[in-house]
Amino acid sequence: MSTEILLSESASITSIAHREVIFQTWEGARGARPRTADDVFLLAGRRDDIGPHKRDLASLTELVHTLDLDSLQHERRIRGGPHDFAGIEISASYLGRRTYNRYDIEDTIGPALANRLRVPYHSRRGGTAPPPGYCGWRLTLDGTNATLLLRLGEFPAHRREYKTATIPGTLHPPVAAAMALLADLHPGQTVLDPCCGAGTLLIEAHHAVPGMTLIGFDLASRPRRAAKINSIGTAPLRIERADAAALPVADRSIDRVLCNPPWGSQVRAGGFLASDPEQWWCELARVLADDGRAVVLVPDARSLSYALDNGLIPTHVQQLSLFGRHPLMTRLERVLR
Repeated sequence: MSTEILLSESASITSIAHREVIFQTWEGARGARPRTADDVFLLAGRRDDIGPHKRDLASLTELVHTLDLDSLQHERRIRGGPHDFAGIEISASYLGRRTYNRYDIEDTIGPALANRLRVPYHSRRGGTAPPPGYCGWRLTLDGTNATLLLRLGEFPAHRREYKTATIPGTLHPPVAAAMALLADLHPGQTVLDPCCGAGTLLIEAHHAVPGMTLIGFDLASRPRRAAKINSIGTAPLRIERADAAALPVADRSIDRVLCNPPWGSQVRAGGFLASDPEQWWCELARVLADDGRAVVLVPDARSLSYALDNGLIPTHVQQLSLFGRHPLMTRLERVLR
């Protein structure tokens, strides 16, 4: 996410903390919502972290009394967020050992905040979703600071409006956005996803850089239908049926490949890949242009040996944490002899 913020040339990063990047938009830049972020918040208030005992929780309400709610609502509104607070819900997280849990934190500061805003409060303790229109707040305790945040949008940033159709194993949109960023896309390029699924990678590529030719193949009909539904009014995708190991594409004709192949974890491989997964790498090497680039999710470092065997070298490898697994986001380029 920090790379996307810096490349936007509309904000500066002030600090990087546990699972968060704190940035400040420059004057006149109103729409900074990084697509690689799971969520985006406005800083509402901050104080010293509290102690580890339940009796310390009450001091959190001091944060509520110091808030400039008028300025906060104005800032949210001019950045494209909702105008009103119909109600509130709050999620909390903390580092270190404490004698209270996240729900104790939420149910301490949430009612105080709702009382000041004169709106209802929805507790997350029971596991039920908040009513429509309730705005999201977040409180983090990191051992140094207690930080209160207000969600910029009506929904978490990872929830994309275009993604109305989904399938098992569908890619998390912020990860797809990060892969598109890593690919160094440019207008006029031809971008291929040979295992396109619900179309998330290609749609995120279009949002990153419009003006490309976007091609998606998949053997199964359900993913192809989902990709077509998600792309309506969003991105000009060409979606067709094809085996990822026998693509109807000319040699060296693809500028960029973006792909989350079915390595057998959430989705089983079909077609030729079911019996010979290595064939996927042969086909990738065949269609990629001499100056092309592929960004692929692979399950482990062992998979990269197949890429090397087919003349593709990793120029960037980053481990991710996705649903209990740790795949590698890998950028590959051709070895030119």
